[in-house]
Amino acid sequence: MAIIAKVDVYSIGVMLLEIICYRRSMDMESGEEDKAILTDWAYDCFREGKLDVMVEYDREAMDDMEKGERFVKVAISCIQEGPSLRPTMRKVMHMHEGVVDVPIPPCPSPFSTI
Repeated sequence: MAIIAKVDVYSIGVMLLEIICYRRSMDMESGEEDKAILTDWAYDCFREGKLDVMVEYDREAMDDMEKGERFVKVAISCIQEGPSLRPTMRKVMHMHEGVVDVPIPPCPSPFSTI
């Protein structure tokens, strides 16, 4: 399959989640199977309204949960399974900066069992 710009968008989404959650995208050594794949775990936390768990109760992050929620929504928008469902890099930047509203993203892996 050809490499397209939407691959970069996906990578930005994963990197945002890594920064937000202070962890790697894959962590098989933690012993917690439900947290092993960051993208799945992050979406579960978002869906359940547990953003405080995502930032490990970091005081600075919790002081601005509105911004944190926006960043998580941007990240989840970027990691959609289908490239056509991901935003453009320009839109990612506008959402990240707060220039445009970030819609509530759908499940990034609609065919998974999360």
